[in-house]
Amino acid sequence: MYSEDDLVPLSALQHFLVCPRQCALIHLEQVWLENRQTAEGRVAHERVDGGGSETRDGIRRVFGMALRSLRLGLVGRADAVEFHPVPFPVEHKHGRPKVGDEDRVQLCAQALCLEEMTGETVAAGALFYGERRRRTEVNFDEPLRRRTEAVAASVHALITALVTPPPPEQAPCGACSLAPLCRPDDFRSQRRSVAEWIAARLRLPEDP
Repeated sequence: MYSEDDLVPLSALQHFLVCPRQCALIHLEQVWLENRQTAEGRVAHERVDGGGSETRDGIRRVFGMALRSLRLGLVGRADAVEFHPVPFPVEHKHGRPKVGDEDRVQLCAQALCLEEMTGETVAAGALFYGERRRRTEVNFDEPLRRRTEAVAASVHALITALVTPPPPEQAPCGACSLAPLCRPDDFRSQRRSVAEWIAARLRLPEDP
């Protein structure tokens, strides 16, 4: 179990899966740059993050619902949670479905928070992509649950280490708003391993 002071944002799981260096820059070094894609995504989320609730067709929907898991050490908000009556999280994403599973893991993390908070089993949720204007249902099966728990543990290990890693060989750097601060090409040109980079950062300066 984690303490309240050790909770990390749910969004960190998605950032970690896209790029551990991006995750560290945002959640460890507290830096952020915005580009067109992130601005459009932020505006889209403002519409659902405002809070409130509604009941339509017999289904209660809560917007911007606060979430927390002391077991996984996570905190954040769900764009929307529908009660059927079992909770059903719905995450709104600007753009189109991703090639990786970062969105599914983030949604599953919301479900695990809801299970801890409500005592109900949350079997499924949905991702709503702005470009497609329709939902993609996600079943929270055992492999996805274990994957989500492992990613949460990896994020906590990254934050605890207090070291921002170099960029991986494969990452969507061209679309990342943090590229001007990250400078991935400079790191890759040095061709150093993560272990070598960390050792260099921790090495004390030589005496004159």
